[in-house]
Parts: sequence; C-alpha cells; structure tokens
Amino acid sequence: MPPSTPRVHGLFIDGREVPAGRPDLLDVLNPATGELIAQISHAGEADVDRAVRSSAAAFESAEWAGMSNRTRAKLINKLADVFEAHLEEMYVLETINNGRSLNETRAQVSRLPDFFRYNAGLAIARRDAVIPVDGNYLNYTVRTPIGVVGNSTPFNHPLMIMCKSLAPTLASGCTTVVKPSEYTPLTTLRLAELFVEAGLPPGVFNVLTGLGPTTGKALAEHPGLAKWVLTGGTEAGRITGALAAANFAHQTLELGGKTPVLVFDDFDVEQAVNYAAFGAFIGAGQTCICGSRQIVQDKIYDEFVARLAAKARTIRIGNPSDPSVQLGPVVSARQQQRVLKYIQIGLQEDKARLVAGGRVPSDPALANGFFVEPTVFADVTPRMRIFQEEVFGPFVSVSRFGSEAEGLALANDSPFGLAGAIRTRDITRAHRVAARLKCGIVWINDHHRLDPASPWGGIKDSGIGRECGTESFDQHFETKSVMVRLDDAPFDWYQNTASQPRLN
Repeated sequence: MPPSTPRVHGLFIDGREVPAGRPDLLDVLNPATGELIAQISHAGEADVDRAVRSSAAAFESAEWAGMSNRTRAKLINKLADVFEAHLEEMYVLETINNGRSLNETRAQVSRLPDFFRYNAGLAIARRDAVIPVDGNYLNYTVRTPIGVVGNSTPFNHPLMIMCKSLAPTLASGCTTVVKPSEYTPLTTLRLAELFVEAGLPPGVFNVLTGLGPTTGKALAEHPGLAKWVLTGGTEAGRITGALAAANFAHQTLELGGKTPVLVFDDFDVEQAVNYAAFGAFIGAGQTCICGSRQIVQDKIYDEFVARLAAKARTIRIGNPSDPSVQLGPVVSARQQQRVLKYIQIGLQEDKARLVAGGRVPSDPALANGFFVEPTVFADVTPRMRIFQEEVFGPFVSVSRFGSEAEGLALANDSPFGLAGAIRTRDITRAHRVAARLKCGIVWINDHHRLDPASPWGGIKDSGIGRECGTESFDQHFETKSVMVRLDDAPFDWYQNTASQPRLN
C-alpha cells in the first residue's frame, strides 16, 4: 500500500540521498487512483553537473577502475542476488507507481536479475583480439571502458528498461547517471539504494529526478558524458541525440514504434486473436513494441475482427494491485487524453470502424484513475493516422491484405522500424517474410519476448544502437589498436628510403 504520508525524495548522488539545488518538487501519482504517493526533487543544471562529476570521479577511482574483471563480475552477481531478494518489494512499488497490473509486473521484473548475471559473464568471458597483419609485427587490440553513461528512462517499464542499460554499463566498468521518468522514479531510486548497500562504490550509479526539458536536456548535453542512452519518443530522441552528438558521445536510442503483425490465413484464428490481445494490451498498450497494427489475410479477416472485439470486451479492468485485474490504467491524465484523442481521430477523421472500447470505463470506482477501455478499430487503411502514428495506449487497428506481397507492403509502410511479428504455420514463408520486414526485432508466432542475450533495437525513426546481447556490452568500450614491431634491424627512413618496402 502507498504510504499515508508521501515521502519527499532527494537526488541520489555519491551513494546517498542529497537535496537538489532548486526548491521545487514534482508530484508522483498513483495512476490507478490519482492519489499523491511521493514527491521528487527537480534537478537543475548544477545538480546534473554534480552528478556527472561524481560519476566521472568514480570511473577514475582506484576502487572502481582498479577492480579486476573477475572481482567486478563477482560484485555484479552479488547485485543480482540483492535485487532478487527484494523482488516482492519491487513488484508492489512498481505497480503502485506505473499502474501496470501486479501479475504483469511480477512476470517482467522477476527476469531482471538475470540481465546482471548475463553481463557479469560477459565481463569474465570477453577477449581482445590479435590481428594478423603484413610484415614482422604483432597487432592486438585493447578495449577500455568509455566512461560516464547518461541514461534517460521512460515510464512504461521503469526497471526493465533501466536494467537493460545498467547491467552492461556496470559490468563493462563504466559509471552512470540515470534520469528516470518523472512519472515513475520510485523503483530506480530504491534500486540505487540497494546496490550501494550491497557494495557498489559511491558515484558509480547516480540518479537524478526531474523533467525531460530541464533535467534531461542538461544531462544529454553535458560534455562529461561518453555515451547517451534514451528510451522514449522519436522527437525526444532527435532533440537529445543532437545535443549529445555535439560532444561526440556514443548513443543508443530506442524510440517510437508501430509494430505490424502479419496474420496469414493458415494460422489458427483463436490463437492469432489471443496473441493480438497480448501484444496490444499488455502494459495498457504502453510499449514501444505494442502489436498495434494487426494486418490480417482476407480469408480470416472478418472472423478475426469479431473475435478480437469480443476478446477485448472480456479483459478485466481495475486497480492493478488486485491480482485478478488484467488491465490497469495508462500512466497519467495526459496520456489518457492522448489515447482518447486518437479514438476521436479514428472515428471522425479516419472514419474507421470502432468495434470495441473507445471509452473511459463507466465504473465509478475507477473514476479518479487514468483508465481507457481496450480499443479495437477495424477496416483501417494505410493513409489513416491511426495506422501511421503511435498512440501508446490500449489501442489496436486491424487492416486487410490479400497476397503476401500486399501484406509486406502494408507492414513496411511506416516511418518506424522497431519490431514486427508474423503468424503462420508455413516455415518457409515465416523466414522469407522475416527477412523482408524492415525492423530490428521479429517474432514468429509469438510477441513481446526478450532475453538478456538477444539484441534489441530498431531502425528508421525507431532509433539507433542495440541493447542486450554482446552488441550492447561491446558498445561500452573504446578499442585501441597496438602495433608492435618484432624486428630489431636498424631503421632510418631518410638514409635508406629507396630500400624501404612500404610507408604504411
């Protein structure tokens, strides 16, 4: 349950809670009830500078920089154990803070300690290369951690998205300053406390709370960052990416999405509908890989639409702390209004056919929360805004296709390219279509699956770089090439120029 007297949180810098330089506080609400559950500090430019300098000092410190790979891996595994020991606390706090149903939160957050264990393994297993080169030389590479990583995380999966970056950051020997969403900062602040208590050196993991246009902007443009990581909207990626690029910081940006799901007529319709509901309504549809565009072959289209509409009407909406609830609220009143606006666009501007949802629930017990019914639009065409634009709520459109080529054209008709999905029993078609989908992640007969070892990220307006896997771990290093001459013969270019075999 939320505390009776909401706690006022300071910033977390140098291993402890500290006051911000500016006095204003930001309210944190329970999206299911609209109640105030905490207040957070609003970090200004001086606070951001303090946090980055703290992480830079920790990066160079003997305690962290002098730690061997095996010792660091052992510490990261200990952090995973501590995280795991506090999972029940994290389930409850995250559910209260971001409105995702308790069952969903438990299923997602319980996986996160393994992200740290996987990256701890990479820290031990990594090898630098010896490169065969012309002549009597030894050429090898040395990889060194890049430095301070700035990380701006969103409200939809506060812990999961933060941990995808935090685990390789710590395992590689980098340090970090994290700015969680102002809507959902509580589990990030708590995890930072737990990790320092478990032995993580002060300054390695700092947390700044505040707004994106102020705190986030100051962090992205800080010259002390070696890498900038953001998960958020495409426009936020453009703005902060340009700021970080001015300092030549490395970047990983996971941005918007409008995931197409190609449903072929050889696939079981009931299973296709169950996957569609799962892909579209998990997390109240507030996921970058939400299966928001169901593209269904002619033969099964009408049956699919009818069944998906019926399925949407059975989903139990309510307070996410109740284990029987299947769909919680969206994160804020602002997000609720955004979803309702797109429902009106679908009805009035696009003239699509609303077959389920489209309203705020009538239950008076939910009146103070930010709820929207699971919404399904049918007969959606590519020129409609609800086909092209990201809604970020429990909102799905259904479109019709005939041939495989037509389905692929619809799927790829998007500025986004994060994820795509395929439903078919034809194995050759599955691989053929997967190869032609223009996106970074493809699920065949599944959705929403993630593993610490599997690279995650998009193309086009969905961002750059990859999280998870060796790809993410490797992006936290600079590579130095060392060339060693193995010949002791005298060398004087200007005395013996004509006899030299090569200049470079």
